[in-house]
Amino acid sequence: MEEFLFYIKMGLEHVLDINAYDHILFLAALAVPFSFKTWKKVVLLATVFTIAHCVSLALSAYGWVNIDVSLIEFLIPVTIMMTAVFNLLYMRKAATVKSMQGHVLATLVFGLIHGFGFSNYFRMLMAEEDNKLVPLLGFATGIEISQVTIVASVLVLGWALTTVTKLSKVLFVVITSILIILLTIPMLIRTFPL
Repeated sequence: MEEFLFYIKMGLEHVLDINAYDHILFLAALAVPFSFKTWKKVVLLATVFTIAHCVSLALSAYGWVNIDVSLIEFLIPVTIMMTAVFNLLYMRKAATVKSMQGHVLATLVFGLIHGFGFSNYFRMLMAEEDNKLVPLLGFATGIEISQVTIVASVLVLGWALTTVTKLSKVLFVVITSILIILLTIPMLIRTFPL
């Protein structure tokens, strides 16, 4: 049980680490188009992201897949940028045309990419572990708790800002997505593979 709790804590810290704010930016971009009325959809997306993230960790931890870290470090800000751009396009669609399929598919692929970004460290950490399933499940639990916390925070912040400022939801999503894009550009430049 102590080992499981250790990995839960590690999963929490992995997502909530302000120095590695890529997770927070991605989750903010993922959650910003949604509201409390549609909270189940964004929690579904966070769960899909967690599952995909842990699948890529498992593939790496068991030595089945090994990906170039520098490529993954570049692809992570690409996923953040693409999610924010997707928001801008998503807000232009009529309400009747909006579908979750694109969100789910993108979140699945992006979760795999983000998981590979942490896989080398996680594989080294688990090198001495005979049973890799308990650490993976603990880590996944920590990731899910922290992601739901971030998503809930984004929903509360979005509700508060649109209520207080009387800003339309569409304008809020557009402004927030542009801000996320601007914050992601330095990450893209820094990680661009040469």
